[in-house]
Amino acid sequence: MFEKLDAYLEEISHFLSGREEREEILSEIKSHILEKAEREFGGANEESLNKIIASFGPARRVAENYFDGRQIIAPAYKRYLFRYTSFLFFCHFFLTVMAVVFKEDFILFPFLFMPRLGLIEAVMYLPTAFLTDLGIVTLVLYLITQRKKEIKLPWPKFAVDLDEVKKPKRPIWTYVLGLIPMLAITDFGIYLYAKFQTIFFVSVNFANPRPLFLPEAGRRYSLIVLAMLAAGTLSLLVKLFTSSRWVDVVSNGITLILVGLFLRQPFGNPFAVSVPEGLLPKIKFGLTFTLFFIAVVVTIELIRSVIVVGRKKLVK
Repeated sequence: MFEKLDAYLEEISHFLSGREEREEILSEIKSHILEKAEREFGGANEESLNKIIASFGPARRVAENYFDGRQIIAPAYKRYLFRYTSFLFFCHFFLTVMAVVFKEDFILFPFLFMPRLGLIEAVMYLPTAFLTDLGIVTLVLYLITQRKKEIKLPWPKFAVDLDEVKKPKRPIWTYVLGLIPMLAITDFGIYLYAKFQTIFFVSVNFANPRPLFLPEAGRRYSLIVLAMLAAGTLSLLVKLFTSSRWVDVVSNGITLILVGLFLRQPFGNPFAVSVPEGLLPKIKFGLTFTLFFIAVVVTIELIRSVIVVGRKKLVK
């Protein structure tokens, strides 16, 4: 009957959920508009409705007025958002590392399927996995909230509530004490690489050094290790000026990428010195285990930092 009014109500409906509730709200809004037009202008027509609609304001704001005080996720469940997201993402990350290192498919039925991935694919996959996990948990908590029933969500008693973990404030001098040797080691490593194209040696006689690895392998391994040292040094330097958890997030993320690069390097026999053939598999296993252990430790700290940052943002 009134095109402007119908279009306005249609626009408001896009911001409302639940068919029965939506129809009830739209009917109420329509009645208010028509009553106001009758009261203030003596009747409803296109001109009077245009003025009333303008006074009501944007459709989104009108719709939001009907949802004041309603929670998408109940406050009692918000702390579970990052608890469950972190748990799912840890499973995703663990399987991703396994898929990259062992080049196998992994299935955690019925929740996860992890195809065999290369390093680049894994790096691209993990952010998507995190968003997916966050979306799934958000949807479940939203549905629980909408039921308006008291539901006790499970969480292990021994689990640490990461949003309550406060990072202890360390004196600046502790960072300085860590920064000085890291800076010295990094600078010395860069000096060695600039002069000899490697930082790994069998002998320390710099007049006639004996490199541990063949030239190509020595360059690759040296650059990765130097990048790790540089990342750690830069992290300590930044911490002199800020205690933000984002420093740890970025530093741990870079470390994981570099560990992955190290694991992706072809091993074969990279040594420039004589190594018994039977010892090579043991060296490879020991190196892989060590790097994998480092990756797990760094991952736990990374997830811990991400959760704390996320909880702070959620509180704000």
